[in-house]
Amino acid sequence: MKNLIKTNNHLKSILIAIAMLTAVQTKGQEIKPTISGYAPANGIKVYYEVYGEGKPIVLLHGAFMTIGTNWGELIPELSKTRKVIAIEMQGHGHTPFSDRKLDIATLASDVDGVMSYLKVDSADVAGYSMGGSVAYQFTVQYPKRVKKLMIISSTYKTSGWLPAINDGFKDFKPEFFINTPIKTAYDAVAPDKTKFIKFIEQMIVFAGVSFNVGDANIAKITAPVLLISGDNDGLDKVELMKTYQLLGGGVSADLAPMPKSQLAIVPSQGHVSLMMQTKTILGYLNGFLK
Repeated sequence: MKNLIKTNNHLKSILIAIAMLTAVQTKGQEIKPTISGYAPANGIKVYYEVYGEGKPIVLLHGAFMTIGTNWGELIPELSKTRKVIAIEMQGHGHTPFSDRKLDIATLASDVDGVMSYLKVDSADVAGYSMGGSVAYQFTVQYPKRVKKLMIISSTYKTSGWLPAINDGFKDFKPEFFINTPIKTAYDAVAPDKTKFIKFIEQMIVFAGVSFNVGDANIAKITAPVLLISGDNDGLDKVELMKTYQLLGGGVSADLAPMPKSQLAIVPSQGHVSLMMQTKTILGYLNGFLK
């Protein structure tokens, strides 16, 4: 009984945090996309939105999220100087639910399909949470597509999260998501609202499968990488530092050249609250992109 109460409190905390993020980000997105539509990719239709003009940057959202609930406050700022391409992955937002097996390699291939459809040869890529894992995989699968890579509170392997995070997903059930901001956001844009439970079931299975893009593959990434993490966002910081070292970081810059990749640890931030720090994240992104 104690474990059940602990699990429910954990889930409640996550859903409350997502509710706060949804409210903040949706309120921030006050501009309309230049173009939007669906790109064919691997047997499904993937929804995308394009904002602004300039060098392209691709945005990949977190699990259970939409373009608006993840990037609503950042898009208006980024699109002032960049061509922002935001994608909604399988079953999320406007992109229809599909029975197609969900894994990060397929999702990465979907991103490639959208870029091909939009005739974008290469771009900077930013991913948050699940989107960050997809961004890692995308960079490994399609290295020539990525100019600079930005990973926000994410990892390329299951063991990159603290055990408490991985254990928490084991207790997720579809009924926990009823009457939550996630359901409200889904109903607002999903092409078929009756697929919500199937979507949640699919995502729970997806979250329960271990993944690992591979240390050797990460070490081969030639694009500069910016890692942004909250100090208490659920990432294993020992593993995060190992990741940074694989990318060429963790040296003494007084004795060796400054690495092209960067690591930022934002104090007093969790996984969801980190994404609410718009000015901080924007500052890191703009500094890295310049």
